[in-house]
Order: sequence, then structure tokens, then C-alpha cells
Amino acid sequence: MSQTSAERARIVARNLVELLTSYEEELMALELDAPAMGQLRRAVGIAIAEACYLITDTSAGIGEWAPDRPGSARRAG
Repeated sequence: MSQTSAERARIVARNLVELLTSYEEELMALELDAPAMGQLRRAVGIAIAEACYLITDTSAGIGEWAPDRPGSARRAG
């Protein structure tokens, strides 16, 4: 991933965190009345955590976030 792509990924991740944070707060309130919302809140929290990791991580882990190139097979590791 080039430097420009890495910076773009961080910008998108920041936007995702901003968007999902308000949903997570609302889901916390809903969870008080409907405990089943807890699973959805946890899923949103995990997505936020993953985006935060991308934002704060150095270039070491960014390759894992890059989509596969067309025609290349990704091996399970």
C-alpha cells in the first residue's frame, strides 16, 4: 500500500469511527431496555476498535487491510 493509500485508509477509518461512535452510544441506551441489543453494540464496538487500530498503527499492519489484487489468491495463515 502506498503512502497515499495508507493515509486515505486512515482518513476513512477516522470517518468510520466518528460515524459508528454515535450508533454505539445509542445502542448502549437501547441495551438497557432490550438486552438483545448487546450483541449488536459489541459488534459495532469491535468495528470501532479495528478502525482505531488502523488509525494508530504504523505501516506494519496496513498490508493486512489492503484488498487482494485481482487474480491473486490469499492463503489462510
